[in-house]
Order: sequence, then C-alpha cells, then structure tokens
Amino acid sequence: MLAAGDTFRAAAISQLKIWGERTGVEVIAGEQGSDSAALAFQALEKARNDKADLLLIDTAGRLHNKNDLMQELAKVVRVLKKLDPIAPHATLLVLDATTGQNAHAQVEAFRELVQITGLIVTKLDGSAKGGVLVALADRFKLPVHAIGVGEGADDLQAFNAEDFSRSLLGIGD
Repeated sequence: MLAAGDTFRAAAISQLKIWGERTGVEVIAGEQGSDSAALAFQALEKARNDKADLLLIDTAGRLHNKNDLMQELAKVVRVLKKLDPIAPHATLLVLDATTGQNAHAQVEAFRELVQITGLIVTKLDGSAKGGVLVALADRFKLPVHAIGVGEGADDLQAFNAEDFSRSLLGIGD
C-alpha cells in the first residue's frame, strides 16, 4: 500500500496514483494541501485493518534548511507512534545523486529529527557518478537499500555494492 503524504507539490498525489495503477498497488490519498501527518495516520490505520504486508508513505521532498517542512516530517513520525509505538519501522532518506557533497548536510539534518534507517540514491542514470554514496554509507553507517537509474518501475533497483563499485570505477564484468 502507498500513502500520498506529499500533499504540497502540485501533481504529487496524481503521480503516485499513476504509479499505484502501474504497479497494482493501492494508494491512500487526500486532497492537495491537506495535513500529511493526518493522512499518514489514516493510511497506517487502513494498512493495519487490511492486513497489508507493507505501507510506504511518500512524504514531501524538503530541503534540510527549511525548518517548517522539517518539523512537519517530525510530526508525521509522532502521529504514527500514536497507532504503533515502534513506527515507523524504517525511514529511508531518498537523495538525489546530483547533490554531491551537500548530501552530508542533508543526512545530518534529517537524522536530528527522525531516525534514518537507510538510504536510496536516485538519478544515477545521468551524469552523476554517485561517489558520495560511499562516503555517506561509511560516515553515517547507513545501509543503501536501492538506487534509481531511470524513471521506470524497474529502474529502482536493489543496491549491490560490488556492482556499484565496478560501475563507479568503470570496470566491466
């Protein structure tokens, strides 16, 4: 089950609904501009009632230096804990590989508010090599769960350190 918790970006909800249709996954959504924490709460209730195996809550992208948006993320976590004291069970920070070294500041800021349990690094299909991924994983001791290498459903791939290292160094199989 997916929850469209990005209630601010124009078209975010409709984009997630399209991905839900493409992948055969139910999407819980509200209106644009609605309270994302309330939506996350409703989605967790529904996922529990429907006995969903997994609930992914997509929250708004945010810059680490935008305090109001960062506080909103902390609110989502607090509200989820009202239903399940150990929620969220995983919090993955999705980083754009083109941000380079600025990703360190992003991880630090997000870790101050929520317990980041892993990383997903996207846009590795472009000019970004993604070398910052290695430094982030080492410095923050966070596993990299997936990498994005395109815009298709199959382009979000499980991270394989050996394959990534070979690619980064330009070494073929």
